[in-house]
Amino acid sequence: MNWKIEFFNETVEDETLAFPDKILAKMLHIFEMIQENGPNLGKPYTDAFGDGLFEIRAKGQEGIGRSFFCYASGTKIVILHSFVKKTQKTPQKEIDIALKRKKEIDNEK
Repeated sequence: MNWKIEFFNETVEDETLAFPDKILAKMLHIFEMIQENGPNLGKPYTDAFGDGLFEIRAKGQEGIGRSFFCYASGTKIVILHSFVKKTQKTPQKEIDIALKRKKEIDNEK
């Protein structure tokens, strides 16, 4: 089964593709794994965040990249928000951005 990954909008795609090289390489590798095997890869690649929100976890020499996603329909997921973590705990403002966008996706269903 092939999974489809879409970005919420062009800004999210640009944020993701602007990750530092090693983080981006790891993120793109995880995207490929999701397309082939689905998003339930588990740690260290993906994790459930609650409220239907999930994260992709890409660690590189330059830091830790995160992309929040949700299920859209069937075998499609939407990348809602991407950022490079600067602290151990995920900042609430980053979670809030993803949850707001997820609500928009949910309203389209």
